Amino acid sequence: MQRRINPREANRMMQRMGMQVKQIDDVTRVVIESGSKKIIIDEPEVAIVTVQGQTVYQVGGGRTREEGPASASSDEDAKLVAAQAGVSAEEAASALRQSGGDLAQAIILLKQKKPS
Repeated sequence: MQRRINPREANRMMQRMGMQVKQIDDVTRVVIESGSKKIIIDEPEVAIVTVQGQTVYQVGGGRTREEGPASASSDEDAKLVAAQAGVSAEEAASALRQSGGDLAQAIILLKQKKPS
């Protein structure tokens, strides 16, 4: 049978090992961006853990969602889609979001909406 350690005991043990843990209470969102996608975590639990001079941010819980590519090329993509479909850059950007960044699909969507 495992014994539960109360939080105060856990903090003391971590301090003896040279670890410091600090909870951040007012975090509403954490965004992780990579070259291919964005990971957004709403209402996470965040702690700063310092061990031997190194700082680690621990993120847990919350609601997670992913978004498609969000890079500088998205402006260029919107301009290309706008030119091909004969619409404004704003409409093209909206179509790109709807299509998950697929240029061809965005152009097709816009051409279907546009009256002949």
